[in-house]
Amino acid sequence: MSIADNLLAFTFAATLLTLTPGLDTALVLRTATVEGKRQALQATLGINAGCLLWGAAVAFGLGALIAISEVAYTLLKYCGAAYLAWLGVNMLLRPRRSLAPEQADRKASGNWFLKGMLGNALNPKVGIFYVSFLPQFIPQGHSLVAWTFGLVSIHVVLGLVWSLVLIGATQPLSGFLRREKVIRWMDRTTGLIFVLFAARLAFSKR
Repeated sequence: MSIADNLLAFTFAATLLTLTPGLDTALVLRTATVEGKRQALQATLGINAGCLLWGAAVAFGLGALIAISEVAYTLLKYCGAAYLAWLGVNMLLRPRRSLAPEQADRKASGNWFLKGMLGNALNPKVGIFYVSFLPQFIPQGHSLVAWTFGLVSIHVVLGLVWSLVLIGATQPLSGFLRREKVIRWMDRTTGLIFVLFAARLAFSKR
């Protein structure tokens, strides 16, 4: 395939991947409805930063190590599962009753960015996906590092656009979504999703 064909094929595949509901979608939706637009954007940037970290790891060889080393894969897998379980259990046991925007701004500064980034950075399946998926779209004889970062950047842009759509879609319903019962339901639902993803990750195989 030509370079243009490679880019189009990757963009199409990455778009399908981005639109598939998953942990990132759950985090962005929950944060947008409960915490607000600003915190949801922080989570979005964190999620994309996690993708860029994996892109760098793949480009410089760590991703290949994760792909071939059972010990490295298992260690990172259980760290990621533990982190997701911790987030989920906290949301299930201590759902919010209300949200004071001014308090949220002070407490959440950088917090949701870190949560979004760690959610991806501690998920070895992202690394495995990049290791197995990206090389298919890198033309032979071209720079592995440059193309890896280029393709990951496309994935990040798609993820950013989709997250902005999700965030924007919650704003017209913000009054309803900030009610106490809705906030608690969102927290518990997202917490359950996180726990299920943690279990799925912990018991998953390559």
